[in-house]
Order: sequence, then C-alpha cells, then structure tokens
Amino acid sequence: MTTPSDLNDPNAPAPPEGCPAHAGGGPALDPSHEGAARLSGPGLWQDPHGMYRKLRQEHGSVAPILLDGDIPAWFVLGYREVHHVTANDQMFARDSRRWHAWDRIAPDWPLMPFVGYQPSVMFTEGPEHRRRAGAISDALAAVDQFELRAQAERIADRLVDDFAGVGEAELMADYAHRLPSLVVARLFGLPEEETPDLVRDLAGSLDGGEGAVEAYLRVRDTMARLLERKRERPGADVPSRLLVHPAELAEEELIQDMLVVMAAAQQPTANWIGNTLRLMLTDDRFALTLSGGRRSVGQALNEVLWEDTPTQNFIGRWAVRSTVLGGQKIKAGDLLVLGLSAANTDPQVRPDSHAGAAGNSAHMSFSHGEHRCPYPAPELAEVIARAAIEVLLDRLPDVNLSVPTRELVWRDSVWMRGLENLPVEFTPAYVG
Repeated sequence: MTTPSDLNDPNAPAPPEGCPAHAGGGPALDPSHEGAARLSGPGLWQDPHGMYRKLRQEHGSVAPILLDGDIPAWFVLGYREVHHVTANDQMFARDSRRWHAWDRIAPDWPLMPFVGYQPSVMFTEGPEHRRRAGAISDALAAVDQFELRAQAERIADRLVDDFAGVGEAELMADYAHRLPSLVVARLFGLPEEETPDLVRDLAGSLDGGEGAVEAYLRVRDTMARLLERKRERPGADVPSRLLVHPAELAEEELIQDMLVVMAAAQQPTANWIGNTLRLMLTDDRFALTLSGGRRSVGQALNEVLWEDTPTQNFIGRWAVRSTVLGGQKIKAGDLLVLGLSAANTDPQVRPDSHAGAAGNSAHMSFSHGEHRCPYPAPELAEVIARAAIEVLLDRLPDVNLSVPTRELVWRDSVWMRGLENLPVEFTPAYVG
C-alpha cells in the first residue's frame, strides 16, 4: 500500500499521478452524485437492509454513494449486477491505480487499507492474479480438513472450559473472535502469544475507522517477521508452503498475500460464528431444536450467509472504460463498491426472504468470478465455524441470551457485519 513511509523508500512502487503523494484540493463533486447517500452511520450497521431497500427505491440496482470524506462511488446492490461486475474483470478491474479520484484522497484516509495499491493478490489481474491465487489455493488445499476439524474442536473445548463453570459468558470476545484466530495461528505457525494483538489490529484495519492505516501496517510487520522465521525454520504450515511454491513469490508478494489470507480467515470467520449463534439463540425456528442443535447448525450457517453475511460490502472494482450498469452511466476510472449483502437479499431474485436459503449456496458472500475467495478457503472456514458452534451447543445445551435481543449491538463497520457482544447465560458445568 502506498503510504507516507513508502514514499521515502526507493524500492517501493512509484505512486500513480493523482494518488495520495500528489494530493491536492480535488475537483468538485460530480453532478451524478449530487444528493447521493453516505455509506456510513448507525442506519447502516444497525439496519443495513433498510438502507438497501431505500437505495433500491430511489436509484434501482446501482446507487450513487459517498464514502468517508464525501468521496463518490457507485454501490452495486443488485444480484445480477454484482454477478456481472465480478464476472467481467476486463471491464471492472481490481487495480486501484485506475481510479481518477486520487487527487482527492489523503494519505491517512480511513479506507486506504482497502484501496491503496499494494503488490498483493487482491490488486493483481489476468495471468499474474492466477499465478498468485493458484499459490494460495495450493497452500490451503494441503490443509487436512479432518485434522483441522479436530484441532478446532480441541481449541473450542479449551475456550469453553474457561467460562463453563461460571454460568455466563460474552461469546464474541470470549469465543467467536478467539477461536478462529487460534486455529488460523496454528495453520500459519504463528506463536499463540502473538494472536491477541494480531486479532485487534485485523479488526481495526478491516473496520476502516480511525487508526485503520496504522493497524494495517502493524499486521504487515507481523507477517514480515513470521515469514523471516519460516524461512529459517520451515514447517507444515501455510507460509512455509508459499515459500517453496513453484510460483516463486517475491518477498513483498509473500508478505502481502499472507496478510490477505490471514485477514480473510480470521475476522469473517469470527463474525460468521457470532452471527450464526445469534440466529440460533433468537429465532424460534432454531431455538426449538437448540439442545439437539447438530441438525440445524448447517442450515443456520447457510442462512447467515444469505441474511447477515460477515463481509457485507467489498471495495472495490474500477471501471476500465465508460459503460452503463443498472441504468447508471459509469465513467472510466469510477469506483464501484460491491454490495454483497444487498445482492443476497435482492427481491428480484429472492422475493421471499427465507425462501431458497436452505441448501442454496448461490449467495455472493464469498464473491464471484476470478477474484472470489480462493478455493478451498470457504470450506476451511465452514469447518472451523461448524466445529465452534457444535462444541458450544454440546457443552452448554441450555445456553440462552442474557439480554433482550433488541439490546444486541452491531459493530460500527461499513464492510464487516458482526456483533459488538453476545452475552449469554447457562447452567454452570463442571470442568474436570
């Protein structure tokens, strides 16, 4: 990512004309975005579907929006439109240096971790993307899913032991965030004592608020140190596999791609666990079978991907040339934000909210096309999430919310969909 410190590094990629290194006052707001909605505020994270409905009513399947600092972008709400954008990399590409608004972006803009060009797989295109994504897929495919399940269960039991005898817990901090971070740390060969700070920084960089750039740089430094250790002492882990992969990834490519995989594995999986537990604890369709929860866990996990997907929005794509999308005139260099959650609940393809969710995996939660979440990452995330939920329900069969549902608060994030906390109570269990 091009940052102020990078600009003093002679080996860093040169910033494009108009990027933060050349930031000036910038042009006035484009007339196409006059009256555009701000993609922020309590209305978004407390009732995102209400905002999506309002945007659809006013603009259709593609809406003009303003990001932090009133930076204009297009919000793609329609399922068919998200599918079209993600399936057409030659028209809607990932290299952010195409953006025509760089002269309006300050170096400390909160969304810089998402849009600042960096030599990671996220911003590559064509054969280069396939080379990098292929290396990641191969490294993840080598993970034994049976061993992963057993490892996740062992960690889940250990975490439940910490609060089982108390009779109450806060499942986001005590369980949902900790479990995937500990599992992923083992997949990466990362020392367990380093995971709490890493989890905090990953959350800070992904929420996109104040301090996001600094949090991102700390995560990057952690990945660089880990890579150095693995080069000296390789093991049966993801970084070691990437180091010897035939793709021959360069040093910065390795650091950036490890960061991408770590971020994609931890925070979304934690929120998938938390959102699924919330559904099962608040919805009678699941609560009625909670004590025998195994049969409904898979259905709950899938429904959450449709209704409250952990990565609700994704930034972004940049138009390679001018075109029309959803009735809107998109200019070359325009930024498009993918409304994954909005697409999943698009009434044009799902007129009945819950209808078709069971057993239907055609959601956009892992995106689509060449830049979708690489195989087999979604499968690994589901192994971890399912183990987490099943172990908790087995160990604490009478677990219930300890506050009214209306008091649950969603995190202040445009991009991630997850709870601030999930307080529960249960009959204290003996821990031997």
